[in-house]
Amino acid sequence: MNGAPAGSERSIGIVMNGVTGRMGYRQHLLRSILAIREEGGLRLADGTVVWPEPVLVGRDAGKLAALAKKHGLDRWTTDLGEALAAPGAEIYFDAQVTGARPDAVRRAIQAGLHVYTEKPIAEDTEGALELARLARAAGVKAGVVQDKLFLPGLRKLKRLVDGGFFGRILSVRGEFGYWVFEGDWQEAQRPSWNYRTEDGGGIVSDMFCHWRYVLEETFAPVRSVQCLAATHVPERVDERGRPYACTADDAAYGIFELDGGIIAQINSSWTTRVFRDELVEFQVDGTSGSAVAGLRRCRVQHRATTPKPVWNPDLPGTESFREQWQEVPDNAEFDNGFKVQWELFLKHVVSGAEFPWDFLAGARGVQLAELGLRAWREGRRIEVPGLVL
Repeated sequence: MNGAPAGSERSIGIVMNGVTGRMGYRQHLLRSILAIREEGGLRLADGTVVWPEPVLVGRDAGKLAALAKKHGLDRWTTDLGEALAAPGAEIYFDAQVTGARPDAVRRAIQAGLHVYTEKPIAEDTEGALELARLARAAGVKAGVVQDKLFLPGLRKLKRLVDGGFFGRILSVRGEFGYWVFEGDWQEAQRPSWNYRTEDGGGIVSDMFCHWRYVLEETFAPVRSVQCLAATHVPERVDERGRPYACTADDAAYGIFELDGGIIAQINSSWTTRVFRDELVEFQVDGTSGSAVAGLRRCRVQHRATTPKPVWNPDLPGTESFREQWQEVPDNAEFDNGFKVQWELFLKHVVSGAEFPWDFLAGARGVQLAELGLRAWREGRRIEVPGLVL
C-alpha cells in the first residue's frame, strides 16, 4: 500500500538520513516505516491513523533514486538542509556513521524537528550530553534506538526476572558475534568503517552502548566496568577491493558489576565462529533457577529440576545437557523490534505517549563504551558514575 489511508489520518514527514546503508535500509526503512505503511498506518487509541511520509536522504543520488523507485517513493535528496525544511517534516532520523551524526542531529534540532537516532548518538559522553541538553532546551522530543530490548528472547527473559523466577540473580554471561569475512576472498558482511577508529568504528563503541541498556533494563544498574579488547584481524579489504589497515578493535571481553552483587561477563566479537543456537545468547544464573536467552528462544532450568552432574573425565559423558532445559512459551506475538520501537516513538511524538529511551539514555550507552575503552587502555576496573543533564 503506497497511498494514504482513508478516514481520520495524521500524516507525519520523517527525514531519514543514511537509508542506503545496511541498517538504515533493512531495519528502519524496509522493516519499520514501509511495514507500517503496508499495514495501513499506525492506529492510535483515539482511532487516528498515523501515516509516515519518508523523505530519503543520503550522499549518493543514484542509490537514493533507485531506492525510492523500488518502493514507490518520490521524496529524496542529497541536501540535508532541503530535507529538514521539507513541507510536513516533523521527525529527523539518523542512521549515518557515528562521526557524521552529531552535526546532523544539531541541525535537525535547530530546525525544530523531533529526533530519533541510531546509537551511539555521539563519539563521546560530553558530546552526547550536549545533544540531550540542546533537545531539551529546544523543546523537541528525542529518542535513541535500543532495539535489543524488543527481541523475543530478551522479552521472555525480562518476564522471568519480573516474575521472580531466578530468586537472587548471581551472574549473567553473554556471547555475541560471528565471523566477519575480511573482504578479499568473500565479501564482508559489515562496512569497512566499522574497523577504522578514525571513522567511528570499533566493537566497544558499537556494542557496549547495547550492553548498557540490556543490563540495566533487564537486571540492574551498571556500577563498574573492566575490558580487554583486541584488533585480531589487522588488515581487511574495503568495498572497492582496496586493502586497508584496521585501527579499531574487533573483539571485546567485558566484565560489568551491577547493583545487588550481580556479575556480568559479555564477549563481543566479529572474529569468532558460531557454535551456539543464536548469534547472541545470555545465560543468567540465580539461586532458584537459570535461563539461556537468545534472539528468539529462551530456555530455563529450575532449582527443583536441576540435575546433579558428576565430574568424571575418565568416562564418556552420557547426559544430554540441553535436553534438561524447558522452553519458555511465547505467550504473545512478537513483531520486528525496530518496528515496535518506531511505533512507540511515533506515538510519543503525536500523542505524548511515554518513551523512556531519550538522549540521556543514549548518553549512558556512550559513557559505558567510553569507560570500557579507558579501562582497556589503563588495564583496570573503572567505576561508572551517574549522569545528569
